[in-house]
This record gives sequence, structure tokens and C-alpha cells, in this order.
Amino acid sequence: MAKTNPGRFFEDYTVGEVIRHAVPRTVSGGERALYHALYPARHALYSSDEFARAAGLPSAPLDDLAAFHVVFGKTVPDISLNALANLGYAEGRWLLPVYPGDTLRSESEVIGLKQNSNGKSGVVYVRTRGLNQRDECVMEYVRWVMVRKRDLDAPAPETVIPELNKVIPAEQLVIPAGLHFSNYDFTLAGEPHRWGDYAVGETIDHVDGVTIEEAEHMLATRLWQNTAKVHFDNTARPDGTRLIYGGHVISMARTLSFNGLANAQMIVGLNGGAHANPCLSGLTVRAWSEVLDKADTDAPGVGAIRLRLVATKGGAPFELKGEDGKYLPDVLLDLDYWALMPK
Repeated sequence: MAKTNPGRFFEDYTVGEVIRHAVPRTVSGGERALYHALYPARHALYSSDEFARAAGLPSAPLDDLAAFHVVFGKTVPDISLNALANLGYAEGRWLLPVYPGDTLRSESEVIGLKQNSNGKSGVVYVRTRGLNQRDECVMEYVRWVMVRKRDLDAPAPETVIPELNKVIPAEQLVIPAGLHFSNYDFTLAGEPHRWGDYAVGETIDHVDGVTIEEAEHMLATRLWQNTAKVHFDNTARPDGTRLIYGGHVISMARTLSFNGLANAQMIVGLNGGAHANPCLSGLTVRAWSEVLDKADTDAPGVGAIRLRLVATKGGAPFELKGEDGKYLPDVLLDLDYWALMPK
């Protein structure tokens, strides 16, 4: 009897089932060091224990997206091992900071299914929760994935498409306990721009670019224990290329946004996201942002800012979609998120 795991196919999912994912991960300063080696990550709150303590936290947490990658990576063998594409995200919230020494595990509930009209694949919707060693939920998000069918003759399941909020209301964002920006050091943070300096509708060109290297992507994929075949096996795609993990593009764009948004310190909400076009090694990623909204919080000196983050492979900044409403071919990522910023 075969003992290997071929991964789940579309017909293997049932709405309502909860999947507990294998291999918990204890994180350390090593994850931070590798994250900062892979990406130009410079946000002060995640770089300096002393800066974090001055903001009311016990020490510098693991970067918010590093925590996301760990939680996400646990889900891949059960959710997207046989995926054709990761299509989108919604209703993501960071609920607790993750610190070195924490152990993370993941579980996902299947909340929707829809077979594609070609009968060869379908879309699986899951809500994933990342839990620490105290069974506290540190983050949650919804994503939907296009997954192959194993048996093309398997009957289509009843279509269930979940109703998802397009935007997380600001009052539902969770501010880490004790966080305050009342003594914020703008010089150490790297830029003078505060919450009040940004206007809704403003666009920011982050200027810098980073060329994606195959070796760096492979290191990142292994670091997050992401086993999706399209990322490491060049026979898994018809054109013989390895698809760059979408989270790699997210982190690259987020860290590039430091230039102009150095004080958008913590990501606390993920409203939506789309990997608009595939990313392959050799492409140079650039990024721009648009301010979509702003909100007050109850934390001293802390404001929430809603940002659209767009990664491109060289297209002109501030151009997103064509007249047909479809993403332009140079657009790699369209991400809508909430961040915390000093007022």
C-alpha cells in the first residue's frame, strides 16, 4: 500500500470540514534574520527590540508577513499541493503578535466549493487560522484556490460561494495590547511622515526595484515549508518554469514600500488580494501604493491607514487595469490592507 501523500484534489473537499494541518513550527530569531536576508525589510518595529519596547511591546515581534508565511505554509500540503493557482484573499486579521519562541500551527475550514465549467478543476474556499502554543489565534484569513480534479467524471459538488466582506471595518482591527506611538522616534524609524500627512486618494511610487532570483525564491519556499509543486518542480508547469510563490511577491512589495511608508509599521488587516499575473525568476519587481482610507484607533498616538499595494514587473506606476477592466499584463499583485501608523 502506498504511504506517500499525493495531495488532495477538488473532489476530496467537503464544505464544513475542518482540516488540522501537520508539522507545527517553533519560530526564532532565525526566521527574522532569513526574512530580512530575503527581502529589504527595514520597518523599525520588527527590527529593534528597543524600538518595540518604546512602543509598548515586550520585544520586536516576528514580521507580520513572516508569521503569515509560516501559517500559510502549513496549509499547502492539504489545500494547494495540486493547485493551478492561488486566486485571492479576504478577511485577514492579525490578532496577536508572534514572538521568537512561539510555536505556530494551522487549521482550515472549507467554506465554499465551485466546480469550473471545463470540469477539470474547481475553486476551493478555506478559512485558515494560525494558532500558537496556548491555542490562541494569532491570525486568520480566507483564501480561494483553483485545484485540479483527479477524476474528471466525479460529480460536481453543490456550488457554495461564501459571502465575504470586501473591507474589514476599522473597528474590527485588533491593536496589540499595550501598543502606543506616543513616544515615537521618527528619526530612528527612517521617515518623518505621520498618519496626518497622508490623504485618501494619494499615490506613492516606491521607486526601487528588486530582481527576483531563482535561488532566493527556492530558499523562501523551503523556509516556509511550502510544498506546492509549481514552486519547486519545473515539470509541474507546461512551460517548464517554476512559479514564484505569491507570498514572495507580497513580501517583496511590502518591504519595497518602506520608501514612502516607513512608518506603516504593522499590518493588522488584509481586505483582499489578487495575484494578477504569474511571476517568474528574472523579473524585476517594483511597487506603488494608493491611500484608500484612514481611521482612528483607541491606542495612544496610533492611526490606521488602508493601503492598496501594487507590485509590477516594470509597468508605469499608478496604472492597474485596462479599459476592459482586466489587470494590465505588467501587474503582478493587487493587495488591499490595513496598517498601523503614528499620528
